[in-house]
Amino acid sequence: MDSRSGAGFSVAVCLLLACFPQDASAGPPFLTDDPEPTETGHWEIYAPFVEAAGRSADIEGAAGVELNYGALPDLQLTLGLPVRYSHGSTGWRWGAGDVELSAKYRLFKDEAAGLQVALFPGISLPTASNGMGNSRVSALLPLWVQKNVGPWSIFGGGGYAINPGVGNQNYWTGGAAVTRRFGERLLLGGEADRQGADTIGGRASTSLGLGGIYQLKAPFRLLASGGPTFEDHGGPTGFHAFLALGLDF
Repeated sequence: MDSRSGAGFSVAVCLLLACFPQDASAGPPFLTDDPEPTETGHWEIYAPFVEAAGRSADIEGAAGVELNYGALPDLQLTLGLPVRYSHGSTGWRWGAGDVELSAKYRLFKDEAAGLQVALFPGISLPTASNGMGNSRVSALLPLWVQKNVGPWSIFGGGGYAINPGVGNQNYWTGGAAVTRRFGERLLLGGEADRQGADTIGGRASTSLGLGGIYQLKAPFRLLASGGPTFEDHGGPTGFHAFLALGLDF
């Protein structure tokens, strides 16, 4: 995805959100994020979480912990501590992943209209071992928008990824998701996510997915999602998957 198509995608998502006439939210387990920060003084923890993506026997992913804290009104601080893994022709490899730091700041909220907008910039520090991360600091600079109407929610957006390193290149990424809440315990939804090529000579890809959140006995909940991934210009269909135990307090 080039800069013009990436910017056009984000504008189109914003226009789509504005067309929907309010009370649902998501984010994890979807690839697409939302603008709603963790409530002030509260924690949202995903531990353990497992994510995977790949094609055929070529798989890569992570397992670990994500910590979200509502530091101030409209401000969420996030820390990701992953262990990364991959599987290919040489077998399995494991190692510490890059530590991820990000801050979600909600720029706008209109409760009557059910509309929210937030920035969620983040960086990844080169802390990985066994070649399981980037040797340079990388960053993602996204904007997320959400519109609620009753049990329905539509959210999405995207941003620019700064991806230095030998053979790497910067790229645009973004997506949109629709979810519906069924009672107090279950939320289900679908999404489409687009990522530009992150390596020189690589291919952009589009991922489709279904996901859900099931509220267990408080404060626990179960989150899961998955679906196919399609590379531009053909090639074998890939997959992506996510599973996590959530804890809110």
